[in-house]
Amino acid sequence: MSTFRQTIPPLHPEGHRFVAIFAGVTAGFFFLYQPLGWVGVILTLWCAYFFRDPTRLVPDGDDLILAPADGVISLISEVPVPAELEAGEELRWRVSVFMNVFNVHVNRVPTNGIIRKLHYVPGKFINAELDKASDDNERQLVLLERTGGDTIAFVQIAGLIARRIVCYLQEGEQVSRGERFGLIRFGSRVDVYLPEGMTPLVVVGQKTVAGETILAGTGSGEAPAGQAI
Repeated sequence: MSTFRQTIPPLHPEGHRFVAIFAGVTAGFFFLYQPLGWVGVILTLWCAYFFRDPTRLVPDGDDLILAPADGVISLISEVPVPAELEAGEELRWRVSVFMNVFNVHVNRVPTNGIIRKLHYVPGKFINAELDKASDDNERQLVLLERTGGDTIAFVQIAGLIARRIVCYLQEGEQVSRGERFGLIRFGSRVDVYLPEGMTPLVVVGQKTVAGETILAGTGSGEAPAGQAI
């Protein structure tokens, strides 16, 4: 069974309904026109692949800030935390992870702490790779207080195709790094606003694995090699 799970990851619960819908439409396609049915089979398999939820090996280290999403580092810049989270106006390093439609879309908590504030913002659905998506697109904002008292923010941002942000977090909830907290359908971005005084250990163009790739850690004082694009 373990070998099977490693080869074919389990399906996230959010995907069950969509796979069933794709499968039902595919059955109808076969009834109407068989070649179209095979197209439906391919799309159904892609849907199941999109909602895959593989196990991750979370690295040890309470000080670590981990990637919240699979994808690629698309932006690194110094900006204030979104005003809706009321975390001050100081500049912090923001690391953006862009997810295309072939990446795992299950999002994971970047670090240990307590969820202090949640804020949902309705918005547009422009290309999530663009910098302005942080201000214009539909998004779910999260402020987390770490054990030492400093804060980190992370934001789920809907993309060009995405039409649904899923976030299971609750204010006051204690969470652990690498823990699943939601997902975005279909193609999107997650921004991480690092704690004050902490700088990224990743560069633009680098691939990330949610819950495994280290974005930053205590003592990460070197300036990032990547710049905003």
